[in-house]
Amino acid sequence: MRTIKVENQKGHEIVGEHLLQQIREGHLKPGQKLPSVVELAAAYGVGRSTIREAVSALKAMGWVDVRQGGGTYVKTVLPSEPRSGADLLFQGAESLIELLEVRKVLESGTASLAAERRTEQDLDRMRDALSQMEHGLKVNDTGEGERADVAFHMAIAAASGNSLLIQLMESLSDRLTDTIQKSRELWFYKEQSTAARLLTEHQMIFDAIERQDQEQAGARIAAHLTKVEQVLRSGLESESGRLPD
Repeated sequence: MRTIKVENQKGHEIVGEHLLQQIREGHLKPGQKLPSVVELAAAYGVGRSTIREAVSALKAMGWVDVRQGGGTYVKTVLPSEPRSGADLLFQGAESLIELLEVRKVLESGTASLAAERRTEQDLDRMRDALSQMEHGLKVNDTGEGERADVAFHMAIAAASGNSLLIQLMESLSDRLTDTIQKSRELWFYKEQSTAARLLTEHQMIFDAIERQDQEQAGARIAAHLTKVEQVLRSGLESESGRLPD
């Protein structure tokens, strides 16, 4: 596989674009296993977190499949292009606040369905994400916390058992990562006690889903996202004096 050296503030975007090019040109074939994170980091001259971000983006776009403990593989069936109308809709949502409004509507219903339909495997997936979030908090690793946060919300979508909802959340995942990253930058990791409250909110959502309390699951995730919106509004106003257009 041909690789390039990356020296850029947004290295994960360059790495992701190059890997995607390798797939499109057939250098990485459907079903083929990608080199390990360590090998890719060395090949591109970037940190492992940059590789993980690039791979996460490719996964969200439907180009690769990340298998727990088994590595990353090019999808056997590659996505068609151009991307779906849902993808274009979410990519065109310029405002983080508008995006959070979409998330509140979508995820409150998704959490309610997840509470009704979740399996033990679904719960294990959520527990793993919470455990990673807690570890990131302990070692003050914001990247791990962000990835675990996204994984938790995606696990809830998977537990809904609704393929369309899952596809919508996957289409939204890039922008979901943006809102989580921005909110943590603005507020959540300024002090440990605040980050701890964020973890508690996710644990409360999990508790409602585990108890199959549909009403509470939907209400708790809506309340959580409302708080995130408040944080973003406050932070964005302090940064620029106004909300983004």
